[in-house]
Amino acid sequence: MKQSHSYRPVMLKICAAVSLAVASVSAVAGVGNSEQPRGQQFVLETDRIIVKYKDSQPAAKGMLARAAAMTADRKGRLDRAGQQFGLVVSESHTISTGAQVFKLGRKQRLQDVEALAAEMKARDPSIEYAEPDRIMTHMATANDPQYTNQWHYFDATGGLRLPTAWDKSTGSGVVVAVIDTGYRPHTDLSGQFLQGYDFISSATIANDGNGRDSDASDPGDAIVAGECGGGQPVQNQSSSWHGTHVAGTIAARTNNSVGVAGVAYNARIVPVRVLGKCGGYTSDIADAITWSSGGTVSGVPANANKARVLNLSLGGGGTCDATTQNAINGARSRGAVVVVAAGNSATNVSNSSPANCSGVVAVAATGKTGGRASYSNYGTLIDVAAPGGDGANGVLSTLNSGTGAPASDNYAYYQGTSMATPHVAGVAALMLAVNTNLTPDDIEAKLKSTARAFPASCSGCGTGIVDATAAVDSASTVTPPGPTVNETESNNTTGTANLVGTTGTTVNGAMGSTSDTDYFRVDLPAGKTLSSVLTPGSGTADYDLYVYNSAGTQLGKSENGAGVADTVNSANTGSTTATRYVRVVYYSGGTGATNGKYTLKLTW
Repeated sequence: MKQSHSYRPVMLKICAAVSLAVASVSAVAGVGNSEQPRGQQFVLETDRIIVKYKDSQPAAKGMLARAAAMTADRKGRLDRAGQQFGLVVSESHTISTGAQVFKLGRKQRLQDVEALAAEMKARDPSIEYAEPDRIMTHMATANDPQYTNQWHYFDATGGLRLPTAWDKSTGSGVVVAVIDTGYRPHTDLSGQFLQGYDFISSATIANDGNGRDSDASDPGDAIVAGECGGGQPVQNQSSSWHGTHVAGTIAARTNNSVGVAGVAYNARIVPVRVLGKCGGYTSDIADAITWSSGGTVSGVPANANKARVLNLSLGGGGTCDATTQNAINGARSRGAVVVVAAGNSATNVSNSSPANCSGVVAVAATGKTGGRASYSNYGTLIDVAAPGGDGANGVLSTLNSGTGAPASDNYAYYQGTSMATPHVAGVAALMLAVNTNLTPDDIEAKLKSTARAFPASCSGCGTGIVDATAAVDSASTVTPPGPTVNETESNNTTGTANLVGTTGTTVNGAMGSTSDTDYFRVDLPAGKTLSSVLTPGSGTADYDLYVYNSAGTQLGKSENGAGVADTVNSANTGSTTATRYVRVVYYSGGTGATNGKYTLKLTW
């Protein structure tokens, strides 16, 4: 799918998780600006489809992805499926997950491309999955600048509590990938950028005269009203310079008597360009996730500066697709923590991807009062919140003054979950500089457990506002791994649920039959959040995950596809211990002690 930034501009809008004060930008994940109505601002069309065959192979260490052979029979089946919808299906390229991207000749509504995907799969049983190559946009919002300081770092009520963290860490030695619109050279970012890459495969979207190349600089993403097709902005928009604003929040030079400060100002940035005019494709973003975390992408030079933190201030509508989830799984396996903007539609994050993918740190936005920003998405899939700005108070960072093409350096206030996300990515970098052995799960758990209570209403915003000082303090200690236990049958009801009493426990279980269901009980202490992660034992297994309270009311669910991990978080916001029942349910795939294996990790 095409992806967008998460931010909101006051005068112009682009799809990003940020709010700009000077530039004109708005985000697909939700634009919270008075000139644009609330609700879904997603790109509802695409002209590409992703198809993965069962005999393809993803990129592995030292090996490129291997696409399935495009035989005449397979191509014929694709062609006949396309003919059903009046479309010509043509091969484009293979991505790092082993899936193949096909062009459709013209843009179609997402629901029509989903129907085409279903038709392709029905015609060819060798297809593992087919799905629209959705378009994402950034998630930011622009506002007129009104303040000359960065309240979002130090304000006692709504800030990150950052200054005292700098006594312990400044991010030295850590690389953060900003997967966004690219970058503009800026005085306040001098020396902070490492070699990046432009993953935009469409020359039209790239707006730089070509497709993929090693130049990750941002030529601008200004658009004319109607240029991006249905569901897109209906007025002219200036260039957002979104990636430059995000990069400044993470790593702007500090103590240099110029401009602004960065959260992890001694970290370095690898700029990875995936968003241009009208957004960016899911397939390009997936390759960017793979490459920036040290994975292999065909035709792209190896990344000499593997990132431990990936910042994705972008998003689009719908469930987490297999293409993105597979890329995230690969990045996590290489030790990268993936931090994602929740989106700016003021709706449940369950319909905002990739924030609803498993294994990410999903970030909501708060304002200066410490309450949920009016535009921010929310829900049980949110992990933590961070300052994103609201009302008259935006997030100040580096920008460019050009309305179309690049011009001079400047600074701007943006608002959005795009702005909240780099605050969290920066704190993750501070933590890794203290302890490079932290895993992605360690970082997520510590961010959540050290977050401070919300000083104002923020329902569905995760465990609290990220506390930079407390998070850095916690980084020096690694929680020892919990025990590994075996599931005990019969546990098909809440009354016979297996009790799990130690945080970090990994349960080895199995789906004994197609009608099997397994229950596990956790007595969750007050103020704690239960993280349940279900990992199937094979790429063809599809088991689903549900969490209930003691009364049997469903509190959360995850129903990802075959081979994809499911994650559900459930917070106990009360003052006493509360029972949670975690349920694993068979959907499809293998069964029995060998073919039905899964693991369930329970942490709180």
